[in-house]
Amino acid sequence: MKKKNIQRRVLPAIGIVVVMLFVPAMTKAQAEVSAGGDLVSSYIWRGAYCGGASIQPSLGVSVGGLSLTAWGSVGLVTSPDYPDEYDFTLGYGTGGFSAAITDYWFNSSPDYFNYRSRETSHMFEGTLAYDFGALALSWNTFFAGNDYNGDGERAHSTYIEASAPFTVGSVGLKAEIGFSPWEGLYSDKFNVVNVGLTGSKDVRITDMFSVPVFTKIVFNPQVRHTYFVFGISL
Repeated sequence: MKKKNIQRRVLPAIGIVVVMLFVPAMTKAQAEVSAGGDLVSSYIWRGAYCGGASIQPSLGVSVGGLSLTAWGSVGLVTSPDYPDEYDFTLGYGTGGFSAAITDYWFNSSPDYFNYRSRETSHMFEGTLAYDFGALALSWNTFFAGNDYNGDGERAHSTYIEASAPFTVGSVGLKAEIGFSPWEGLYSDKFNVVNVGLTGSKDVRITDMFSVPVFTKIVFNPQVRHTYFVFGISL
């Protein structure tokens, strides 16, 4: 028991140290640093409503095909049903192929460093994706953390998506469809959970300044619900 408690305290600390060493090493290797954020009318993720109007900041560093990204979503109105979210993603990409591991954390528990099974608010997901240009495919599966089915066993909740970008006039568009192949976070069985269309363009404010905006309509056939989102990217 003592050994397990030590691991629960030491392993997260080791992870933080690795990140602290990893980022400076990347920046010294002519890494690219990005910072930005979105303001959205509602937070819709993979066909599910995850909160109302939100600010979603991001900060990332990359070198070569390796990247480390922090992303969050903070609701403009606090709701215990839709807690704030903070994610870290370690990814690698080459050509059209990419792979990533993401640590999702939801502020339903004040203890970020609680990694105890069935108590933690963390969820860990592995992603494999390939972008063919005209079509992109991704497979996303939770492999650890707070992800269990109705029987109390690990669900390995999985979301598979196909998306296709195209342009009409000055508007960039992306159509997507996503489904869950089995019982888990997204559905209680095989189901299409996300059919969406996103449109984005730069809105000119002055001759020297424009703002990227996007709108997205989402239909979730499983719950028979539609969402319409407006966002501004900075």
